[in-house]
Amino acid sequence: MGQEPKYILDENSFRTEVLESDTPVLVDFWAAWCPPCKMIAPVIEEIAREFEGTAKVAKLDVDQVPSVAGNFGIQSIPTLLFFRNGEVVDRVVGAVPKGVITEKLNSLMTTN
Repeated sequence: MGQEPKYILDENSFRTEVLESDTPVLVDFWAAWCPPCKMIAPVIEEIAREFEGTAKVAKLDVDQVPSVAGNFGIQSIPTLLFFRNGEVVDRVVGAVPKGVITEKLNSLMTTN
C-alpha cells in the first residue's frame, strides 16, 4: 500500500495547513465509502510524493469534518480544491486522470 499524504486535515489543521500556507495546497475531499475516492487515492499519493517540498497535498474526510466541506460547498466527492494564498483558485470534481491534476497544480506555481 502507498504512503498516506502527510496532511490529514481536521477543522483545526485546515486553517494552518491550507488557509495560512505559503505554498500551493491541493485538498482531496473524500470519504471511506466512496468508490471513486478509492480509485483516485493512489494518484493523490503519487502527486504528494512528486510535489513534496513545492506544494502540499492534503486529504479531508467529509464525514469526519463536515463543517469544512460545507464551507466550501462540497456536494460531490471526490472533489479536489486547489488553494493559493488561502483562496480556492481551482476545483476538480470526480476521479480524473493524473495529468489533469498535475497540470492544475503546476499552474498554481507558475502564476503569481
